[in-house]
Amino acid sequence: MSFQGLTFGVVREVMQAERRVAATPATVKKMVSAGGHVLVEAGAGVGSHFSDAEYEAAGAKVLADVEALFAQADVILKVKEPQPRPSHQKHEVDMMRAGQCLVTFLHPASPDNHELIRNLAARGVVSFTLDSVPRTSRAQSMDALTSMSTVAGYKAVLMAADRLPKFMPMVGTAVGTLPPAKVLVLGAGVAGLQAIATARRLGAVVQAADVREEASTHAKSVGAKLIDLQIPAEVAVGEGGYARTLPDEWLERERIILAEHVAQADLVITTALVPGREAPMLVTEAMVESMVSGSVIVDISIDQGGNCEVTEPGKIIERHGVSIYGTKNIPGMLPTSSTWMFANNIYNYVANLVRNGRIELDTTDDIVLSSLVTRDGRIVHAGALEAMERHKDD
Repeated sequence: MSFQGLTFGVVREVMQAERRVAATPATVKKMVSAGGHVLVEAGAGVGSHFSDAEYEAAGAKVLADVEALFAQADVILKVKEPQPRPSHQKHEVDMMRAGQCLVTFLHPASPDNHELIRNLAARGVVSFTLDSVPRTSRAQSMDALTSMSTVAGYKAVLMAADRLPKFMPMVGTAVGTLPPAKVLVLGAGVAGLQAIATARRLGAVVQAADVREEASTHAKSVGAKLIDLQIPAEVAVGEGGYARTLPDEWLERERIILAEHVAQADLVITTALVPGREAPMLVTEAMVESMVSGSVIVDISIDQGGNCEVTEPGKIIERHGVSIYGTKNIPGMLPTSSTWMFANNIYNYVANLVRNGRIELDTTDDIVLSSLVTRDGRIVHAGALEAMERHKDD
């Protein structure tokens, strides 16, 4: 029984509008069957339509006192990074202890999370971030970022369509024909491909750009017209075929090419990410100003810093007549589908960590090495350290 002797704590998410939860009754049952003890904060699953009674039936103990849960759990399972708890006048990090493990989305490269990461290290918490799980065959069942990107790409287009002051498809009327909306998708990974497909289903004309030739081919296959960014593969593509952080001169060339396309777009969906690193800034404020009034930008990459210069994390703002979404938990808007995927991802991730009832920090395992953020009072995540160095004078 691999989880024998371990106690897992599943807490209620307190980020605004976050309705997901880190475990379902089905994944709780698997943890209990493997010998683990599971504590669930009362009401944790309500937003995803799971009752406390269902968790109890699966073998969990439901606790109303979240501080008691933190005190008893060896491993804390969350969806989003730790948050302040106004009801307790305390931050969730301050409820944690040295040696306790945390598995969640931390987005440690994002400047907005640097203080949080430093605080986790100072508390001695052993933390893991699911946004840095490598996209390999072995890690596929643990890849929560891909799962959530599927949801975010789909929902982002629906959000934008609701905000856009015009039809998405071409519409013929008695007084003439209204042209389709022009959609630009930056980044043709999982989120980008889902955004392209959804915008196409709604009848929009879609352009897409990605520094990787293979990703561009996928974008074309789902109906997007491609923008040639003219960046050599040896500059753009890193290990495993994933995008790499571009040198400043190449990033500036990319922005110059994108500027005219952004200006012509009614809707821009930005999804460009470098795994475990800060997201590249692709849309400048000058580009935003060039867009037609009433246009919309949805910055899906905001959890890792964002692709748009003026996006405000967690907010929807209007700048130069353009609506800019910085929503940080788009998958939380589809909690049933996203929780089902996330809970299975996090269960598989934890199962890979545990050996004979203990969390083993095997840094020869590329999954552990890539996703470990803090241990022994230190920050060890390469992307976080790189971003902190870059922003140390901000």
